[in-house]
Amino acid sequence: MGAGPAGLTAAWENVRHGGTSVVLEKDDVVGGIARTVQRDGYRFDIGGHRFFTKVREVEELWHEVLAHDFIRVPRQSRILYRGKFFSYPLKPVEAFFGLGPVESFLCALSFLSARLFPKRPEEDLESWVSNRFGARLFRIFFKTYTEKVWGVPCTEIKAEWAAQRIRGLSLFKAVWHAIRKDPTIKTLIDEFDYPRLGPGQMWETFQANVEAAGSKVLLEHPVRRIAWSKGRGVEAIEAGGRGAGEAARFEGDAFLSSMPITELVEALDPPAPPGVRAAAARLRYRDFICVALVFEGEGFFPDNWVYIHSPELKVGRVQNFNNWSKALLPRGGVTCLGLEYFCFDTDPVWKAADAELIASAEREIRATSLVPPGAPLVQGAVVRMEKTYPMYDPGYGECVEAVRRFVEAELPNLQLVGRNGMHRYNNQDHAMLTAMYAVRNLYGESHDLWTVNVDDDYHEETRETRPQRRERTAASR
Repeated sequence: MGAGPAGLTAAWENVRHGGTSVVLEKDDVVGGIARTVQRDGYRFDIGGHRFFTKVREVEELWHEVLAHDFIRVPRQSRILYRGKFFSYPLKPVEAFFGLGPVESFLCALSFLSARLFPKRPEEDLESWVSNRFGARLFRIFFKTYTEKVWGVPCTEIKAEWAAQRIRGLSLFKAVWHAIRKDPTIKTLIDEFDYPRLGPGQMWETFQANVEAAGSKVLLEHPVRRIAWSKGRGVEAIEAGGRGAGEAARFEGDAFLSSMPITELVEALDPPAPPGVRAAAARLRYRDFICVALVFEGEGFFPDNWVYIHSPELKVGRVQNFNNWSKALLPRGGVTCLGLEYFCFDTDPVWKAADAELIASAEREIRATSLVPPGAPLVQGAVVRMEKTYPMYDPGYGECVEAVRRFVEAELPNLQLVGRNGMHRYNNQDHAMLTAMYAVRNLYGESHDLWTVNVDDDYHEETRETRPQRRERTAASR
């Protein structure tokens, strides 16, 4: 269930083991949030998707599938704050002159104070980051952007999010990296692989390979009903059509879900116990809007993307797709920018007309120095993506655990994989890894998928991941 990186990887891994699969996808394209959108010859990402991993078998699979269409892209990104640009990762000398001697001195004092008197308990993102960078640098370089992304105060975001996304990065490492490039710091990688035609090219090739091997990828087949029973687990999936009565029925030996946990639990028939339904309904997601703007002219700025920390602007990040791959554009002499807005699907911006969003995005980008004043706008496009980011708000862990316990006990032939399938902010390599090991579990191995992207040593200091094995219980056989 789901034709994003996890679902398609699972289907291909099953092909490698001699099996066949049916992949059910509610959208009309594959790739999930890692798709590449095409409009009038222009291609752009739903956010930028770097292909970098320390998991050797994932890296090898990428190059196996897309052997001749991988390009190497230099990574450059900056922060826009108070009208000034700061390199990310931070460069100490640049930050000193950009912030000024007084502010830099205060930041240094704040950092020393955090080292001597760290905040305890360290339960939320603000405490986690402040303890490593100081409260003052947190407010300048983390707070505004993070709250744009999540729509809630940093004190309402669990520390697990920071530990998962920027683990291993500290002010000491940022300074050291500025002096001596250190490839062991994942957040500071200076170049990455990228499909020539965008990340969607990878998943479209996965789809073609899976189908050529005898499996099916069925688009516009939203899951309507998941039939299950005690003792047998999942018996069949009904998907497609406009309702359960019109949906086709799919039976199988085993089932994998990368669809959002909330939608999975809602589709169960008979319904899950009230406590499980309540836990799933409690989980929250952040939604995403990309406004792509095409301007006449080239060479606007050298970055792949720029973080917009200016609180007066609603845009959170700006992608320059020219600097990802020239093949994303149908002709030279133009620049395609992707302005990213983070929201809830109940916010006015989500419901605004495309023309209104394009006009607003143009005003915002012209308020920065990223676009030359006289550059004419050629065209614009809007893409909305639901449930892009699973939220790490208070209580989310208990809710996920309640669903996980139910699935393992009552649905032993169902495994949860991927970002939304596990409600975990995984990168695409980790989503793929959960899918690989889920399929291998079906062929006699025993991997605990929930340990992927959890171990500190794995995430930052080793190249290859080997998740913990677990004893197979009656519920997992």
